[in-house]
Amino acid sequence: MAERAEPLPARRTWRLSPGVKRLLAMPLRDPFAFAGIVIYLAFALVALSADRLAPVDPMEILFTKAGKVAANMPPSAEFLLGTTNLGRDIYAQLVHGTRSALAVGLSAAVIVATVGTVVGLVSGYFGGWIDALLMRIADMALSLPFLPFVIVLTGFLGAETENIVAAVALLLWPNSARVIRSQVLSLRERAYVEAARVTGANQWRILFVHIAPNILPLSFVYAAIAIGWAIITEASVNFLGFGDPTSVSWGMMLQDAFSSQALSRGQYAWFVPPGLCIILVVVAGFFISRGYEEVFMPRLRGR
Repeated sequence: MAERAEPLPARRTWRLSPGVKRLLAMPLRDPFAFAGIVIYLAFALVALSADRLAPVDPMEILFTKAGKVAANMPPSAEFLLGTTNLGRDIYAQLVHGTRSALAVGLSAAVIVATVGTVVGLVSGYFGGWIDALLMRIADMALSLPFLPFVIVLTGFLGAETENIVAAVALLLWPNSARVIRSQVLSLRERAYVEAARVTGANQWRILFVHIAPNILPLSFVYAAIAIGWAIITEASVNFLGFGDPTSVSWGMMLQDAFSSQALSRGQYAWFVPPGLCIILVVVAGFFISRGYEEVFMPRLRGR
């Protein structure tokens, strides 16, 4: 008799968790979240195309056809936003400053979201002395004054952009960690987590496969907020003169405009555009967090 063929094993299908589905679908349903993401994408496109949009070196001293330094030139077809008192193109500084702003913002956002998510997951799931230790460290970080700490740290370590990112990340991760921890305290008691324990899944698999995907929208919200905070901090540090003098940034533009008394001379094109860019980035983070509120507060959907 011919042997009976064994049935083929069922093909495993990957399904997105409800948290990930809400994360991906929210921008299409909420105009605030959609507007925030569009603003971020617009700045990202400008940063990627900075060399084409502004081929002039933002730190280069320009000269007129008569051979004189093109200092304090008004906006024109040749200089779209005019020039600084040293003869540098303001438009080129604004465009290339987008790269510095997004580099600081995205780097800080990734670190804040990663550290805050991992700490919140571990603290909320395991509890006990691990929870107490991690939350006391978070309390210590939250007790430090934000901007003075960043200034002191960059003063000791140097004015490099990496040090500013590290200082921002050190102080912002506790905010996301504490909120994620409270969410994990609720999720760890859900039926699907108990079912995973019954089937023999180890604790780390439960933590990162069954619980973590459901708090991803919350991590994404705090990452979006961290972008705005990091860019504001970098601009503030540069405005106060503690930033990297070799790096072109919006904060450096504001500091140069302030020290050169651009306001009294009516050079609004020098400081208004970088100020508006900083405002837009911060507002974009607020729009995204506002749009994702209903993911964790379903009662807001009826308003």
